[in-house]
Amino acid sequence: MPRAEHTLGIDEGTTGVRAAVVDASGRVAGQAYVEVAQRFPHPGWVESDPSEIWERTREVVARALGAAKLQPSDVAAVGVTNQRGSAALFESSGKPLGPIIGWQDQRTTARCEELLGQGVFVIPMAAASKYEWLLREHAGGVAREHLRVGTIDTWLAYKLSSGAVHASDHSNLSVSGLYDLFGGGWDARHLEALAMDERWLPRRVETSEIVGETSAAEFGAAVPIASLSGDQHASMYGLACHQPGSIKLTLGTSGMLDKHSGTALGDSPPGAYPLVLWSLDGVRSFCFEGAVITAGAAAQWLRDGIGIVSDLAELEPLARSVESSDGVWMVPSLQGLGTPHLDIATRALVGGVSRGTTRAHLARAALEGIAWRCAEAFTALAGDRPPETLRVDGGASANDLLLELLADASGVVVERPRVLDSAVLGAAFLAGRGVGLWTDERVQSSWASAARFEPRIGADERAEKRECFARRVALVREAGA
Repeated sequence: MPRAEHTLGIDEGTTGVRAAVVDASGRVAGQAYVEVAQRFPHPGWVESDPSEIWERTREVVARALGAAKLQPSDVAAVGVTNQRGSAALFESSGKPLGPIIGWQDQRTTARCEELLGQGVFVIPMAAASKYEWLLREHAGGVAREHLRVGTIDTWLAYKLSSGAVHASDHSNLSVSGLYDLFGGGWDARHLEALAMDERWLPRRVETSEIVGETSAAEFGAAVPIASLSGDQHASMYGLACHQPGSIKLTLGTSGMLDKHSGTALGDSPPGAYPLVLWSLDGVRSFCFEGAVITAGAAAQWLRDGIGIVSDLAELEPLARSVESSDGVWMVPSLQGLGTPHLDIATRALVGGVSRGTTRAHLARAALEGIAWRCAEAFTALAGDRPPETLRVDGGASANDLLLELLADASGVVVERPRVLDSAVLGAAFLAGRGVGLWTDERVQSSWASAARFEPRIGADERAEKRECFARRVALVREAGA
C-alpha cells in the first residue's frame, strides 16, 4: 500500500497502551492493546516501569502494523497521546532514572499544600511536584546537563527518535503545573519554587506538526513524528468537537468532560479546570475540563467488589430485566465527587433498599447514578447554552442503557462514534494533519455517529429528577462530613 495512505496513533493510558493504524478514509486498518503493570509500593503511591511502557509500546505498534499488513516504512506519520500528568525522569542517553510516577499518585500532596501556602498553585495530579521528587531521589551522580524530564508523550517520543526529540505540546504542558496558561511559555515563578532547570524540560511544540523522525533502529523506518497531545484533547479532535461550545464525554473508569471554549477562556464553569485544548498553526484554543471521578469504576465495583455480575457485559441485560430500580438509588461517589463539587472526601451511598431489592435493581440504580452524575457535570460545563448533542466515547459508552439514561438526564442527544477509542484515532488524525494528509474540515466531514440516543422524558420530569438527585448528593456530602 502507498505510504501516504496510513498514519499511526499511539495512546498510552493509565493501565495499558494502544496503537491503531488509520487509513485514508479514517478507518482503523489494524490495532492492538496490551496492559501495563502498575505498582503501589506505599499507600497513595502509583508507579509504572518506563522500560516496560516502552517495550509494550513497541509490541502494540508491531501488532497493529501486522494486523494492517503494513511495514513501518508504509506509515506516513506517527502521533502520540498519553495520560498527561504522569512524570518521567531520564538521562540524555535514554536511560530511565527511577519509576514513572502516575498522575493519580499522592506522594507529593503535602509538598503541593506547602507550595499553595506560598501562592504557587501546583496540584498532586500534575507532573511538576513529581519531577521535583524524582530529581531529589533519583538524579544523584548524573550531570545536570544530562537530565531530562517529561510526561509519557515526551518519554515515548524520546525513545522513538533515539533521543533526537525531547518535546511536548501545549495541551500536555498546560496540565504540567509549570506552564503559563495565558502566555504560553514556562511559569517562571513555578520553575523557581521547584528549582527546575529549563535544560531538563521538553521543547514546547504544536499539537500537530513534524517534531522529528522515528529512528530506524527503534521503529524500523524513519517516519515523521507529527503529533503529541494529551488524551482528552486527542479524543476531542477525534470526535470532531472542533467548534467552540462543543462538549465531549469520555466514559472510562472516570468520566472526563471537555468543553471547547475557543481562543479565549472566558468565565470558568464551577468545578472545571482551564487548559489548552490544542495549538494548531500557531493558534492556541482552550477548553474547560470537568470530571466525574467514578463512572465505569462503579460498574467495576459491582463486578469486583460485591459480585453482582462476573463480567461487565452482563450488566446491561441484568439492568434491563427490570422496568425500573423500584426506588433504589445510588450516588456513585466511590472515590469522591468531581465537577462541580470538587469534594474528594465523599463516598458512595445506596438508598431505597427493601426486602424486594434484587441484583437487577442495584445494577439499574448504579447506571442511573452514573448517568445523573455525568449529567450534573455536563450541566455545569454547558451553563445556559448547552450544545444540541453530547458526543461520548470510551469503553463504558458501549452500554446502550447507560447512554439512554444519559440522554434523559442531560436533555440533549447523545452520540456514540464508530470507534470508541477516539483518543488513539485523534492522535492518528493529528499526525496526518501534521504531514498534510488530513485537514480539520476533512476530519469533521468524515465523522459519523454509530448510534444516537434521544431524550425520552420531558423537561418537567427531568427537572424533578434532577432536583431529587441533587438532594441525594447533598445527603451523601453531609453524611461524609
